[in-house]
Order: sequence, then C-alpha cells, then structure tokens
Amino acid sequence: MTPAPDAAQREAARNLEIRKRMREAEEAILARAPEHQLQPSLDRITAVMELLGDPQRTFPVIHLTGTNGKTSTTRIIERLLRELGLKTGRFTSPHLHSMRERIALSGQPIGEEAFLAAYDEVMPFVEMVDAQSLAANGPRMTYFEVLVAIGYAAFADAPVDVAVVEVGMGGAWDATNVVEAPVSVVLPIDIDHRHFLGDTVEEIATEKSGIITADGITVMALQPHDEAAVILRDKADEVGARLVAEGIDYGVTARDVAVGGQQISVKGLAAEYPDLFLPLHGPHQAQNAATAIAAVEAFLGGGEQALDLDVLREGLAAVDSPGRLEIVRRSPTVIVDAAHNPHGALALREALQDSFNFAKIVGVVAILADKDATEMLEILEPAFDEVVVTRTTSARAMPPARLGELATEIFGEHRVHVVQDLPDALDTAAGLADDGGVAGGVVATGSVTTAAEVRMLLGTTTA
Repeated sequence: MTPAPDAAQREAARNLEIRKRMREAEEAILARAPEHQLQPSLDRITAVMELLGDPQRTFPVIHLTGTNGKTSTTRIIERLLRELGLKTGRFTSPHLHSMRERIALSGQPIGEEAFLAAYDEVMPFVEMVDAQSLAANGPRMTYFEVLVAIGYAAFADAPVDVAVVEVGMGGAWDATNVVEAPVSVVLPIDIDHRHFLGDTVEEIATEKSGIITADGITVMALQPHDEAAVILRDKADEVGARLVAEGIDYGVTARDVAVGGQQISVKGLAAEYPDLFLPLHGPHQAQNAATAIAAVEAFLGGGEQALDLDVLREGLAAVDSPGRLEIVRRSPTVIVDAAHNPHGALALREALQDSFNFAKIVGVVAILADKDATEMLEILEPAFDEVVVTRTTSARAMPPARLGELATEIFGEHRVHVVQDLPDALDTAAGLADDGGVAGGVVATGSVTTAAEVRMLLGTTTA
C-alpha cells in the first residue's frame, strides 16, 4: 500500500502545476500580436470590459502618458500612495523580465495564482470578442489588450483602493484608456513611435491628450515643445478639466547630488516640501518626483491638502525604478538605462554629466531597428569616451554591423568597437573601462531589452 504523500509533496506538486499553467498562459498571450504591432481601437477592450462588468470602474485611477518618464513617475506615485496607507495597483510597460511585473499589487509583481485567477476570469470573454472581431474581418485581441484586461480584473479582485496606470503607447486609443481617471498625468512629449502616433509633436500631443478626462485634474510636466503644452491646455479646456503645470503650479525648487541619489526640495500644489532624499539619479528624475507629488496631492485633496512631510520623506526614500540609471555592478561600475529614443538619450547624457564622476565611460549600445539610432548616438557621443555596439536577442534589434557604421560616422573609427553578441560586448566594455586602472564605468543603453538583458547577465532578475 502506497503511503499518502506528505504535505511537502502535495505542496511541491501544486507549485509544479501552477508553474506549468503560468507557462501555458504566458505562451498563449505571447502568441498574440505584439506591442509594436498595434491595432488602434478601443472597441475590443471595451467589449471585454463590458462583458466582465466593467471592473475598471470599481476603483479610481491615476492615468499617465508622455514620451519618457512614465514608468519612473508611475512607480513614485504608487510608492507614495502606499506610504499613505492605500492599497495600490500598478500597471506599467514594458517589463524587464516577467510580464507579471506589469501588474503589481501593493508594490509587488502579481503572484502566479492571482495572475492565473484573473486570466481564467478574462479569457472566455477575450475568446468571445476574438470570434466577433474575426467574423467581421478584424484582428484578435493583442498581447497588450489582454494584459490590460487581466490587470484591471486583478485590481478589482484584490480589491485595490487606487490604481496607477501607465499607457502602453499614445493615449486616446491606448487599451488602458477605458477608465475615467480623476487625475491624468502628462509627462514630457517628444517624437517617438512615428508609425503609430504621427510625425509631428502636434499629432503626438493630440493623441496623448486623449487621457484627459472631464472634471478631472491634469498634471502637466514641463513640455520641451510649446505646441504640445498648447494642445494639452486646449484639451483640458474643451472637456472641463483643471490643468496644473510644472514651472507654474509646482516644481523642483532646489536640488543637490547626494550619495545614492539626490536631495531635492519641491513646491507642491498645496505646500512646500524641503529636503527630500530621492534615491534616483538625474535632473529628470527630480522633475518626475515633483510631478508625482503633485499627482498625489491632486488625487487625495484636489491639490488643496498638504501631504505629511515625514510620510512623504519615507515614501520617496523607498522609491526605486529598475532599469533607469540603475547601478547593477561595481568594479567596474555598470549602469543600465532603458533610454530608447532621443529624448531619453538626452536625459541619460545629462544625468551622467550631473551625477557621476567617472574618469572614463564606455557605452554598450544596442538599439532596435525602428528607432532613430543616428540621433540617439549623436546625443550620447559627448558622454561616452568609447562605445561598444552590439545587439540584444530581440528580433527587432539593429544588426551590429549597421549600428557600427552609424556609430563610426559619429564617434570616429578609433572610438567604436563592434561586437556581435551582448555578453561579449559587456566583457569588452568592462575591459576598456578598466584599461590603465582608471576609475571607469560602463553604461548599457539603447532599449528596454538592453537594460533587461544586461541586468540578467549580471545576476539581477527582479524588478
């Protein structure tokens, strides 16, 4: 007679089954159209949400868009809300290592069981909408649309007190935009994703203004283009939203580089907040923090109620933003940054000049083929003494030979090294940074995938 399995064996078998089901769910989601092959429409996600009973309307949302800074600002807002005692949901994209990172509950990536429960709840309705769309010669729901549906269902099931949601791309037709957010946040708008959002700042700003909701508050970060600010103000006026702007209604009033980050003072919507430690690097992160503070003030008291200074300090000091000017190794220092467009490259260059003091900086650069590699390299050229160009495992990666040609035109042949694979490129860069015993650093950048794969190569797989 076979003895009954003990509790440990039963638990091991259960965990094995959960991992198997998680792998199957991930494979099924990944089999759908990827994020860079969008189907601009809210029809499919709206239909699924209605079939589910509109779970996204059971909690308030702070909704964020912009070209860069969305993920960091989302994470700062969410961390402050948690410090203030709220149960939070957080939706960000893209992820670094696991799609579960995109859907966070109380600051942690959603657990496999909770993900699967939401997946099981959502998928019958996704399949119904798929069938209706295919019958009308339309597409199946995309990878991103399905993750949005799972995220909103998981937030309702938790339940959360508030969700902080970053758009995937754009605004008006982004799948996340099936909410009526009392607070909308618009980070700096610049040129990116031209094939979906348009070729001009005006077109892109118009698309991103689509998250501004009637009777809500819109928090507008400092805009690098005046025409974007005009469009956002006009949209707020059109729908009856109150707009508050960085540099007028709130902003950074003082900033000093500090060990492990920076010390900032912020003028909020309702109060002044002096001497805040932010463990993130670069002037842009100070601005992201000011925008996050204004968004929290707008959400909790309509911008008229000051935040508790001690709670604010505790919350900001606990902030992190993986893959954004993140130090992942010492000796030599290796920094990863997910800059993937010219605006992001400029923020990276300014942060390196502002916050780090390396005798020599070697860049490891891998860029996707559909990005403006030439402009990114031109922006980064003053920051890097030498550059190692390579590729990630992404099918969309620009071939190293082509990237090397572009880099040689900008840096000069003597400063460019072409290495076919990222692990070898990282080794080459580390050797160059250590050359002669100087205090050198390595900066790996060019895409989110570059940051993720370097993190993984150096043993960091959580975010």
